[in-house]
Amino acid sequence: MSETKPFTISKQLVYQAWLRVKANKGSAGLDDQSVTDFEANLGRNLYKLWNRMSSGSYFPPPVMRVEIQKKDGGTRLLGVPTVADRVAQTVVKMIVEPVVEPVFHEN
Repeated sequence: MSETKPFTISKQLVYQAWLRVKANKGSAGLDDQSVTDFEANLGRNLYKLWNRMSSGSYFPPPVMRVEIQKKDGGTRLLGVPTVADRVAQTVVKMIVEPVVEPVFHEN
């Protein structure tokens, strides 16, 4: 039985995106799941993400809002996505960037 997915996203690409997210580290998002926690169940987490992305049913979860202090004493807001969403964003970047990057002026 063959399962057809509307989007061609390889499992290997999702894994490569994971390696980039892992190397970048970063903190947990709103779900409080750290990179280490995500990795503890890596196969299941990556499969679930791949399945949802390739079937078109992936919806990003809310981001955690964090205030960052600026040098001038003010603050700016930063949105911290979940680890899974960072992997999803990296997958999209890895697919889209090679297509659109040549269109932009080098400056």
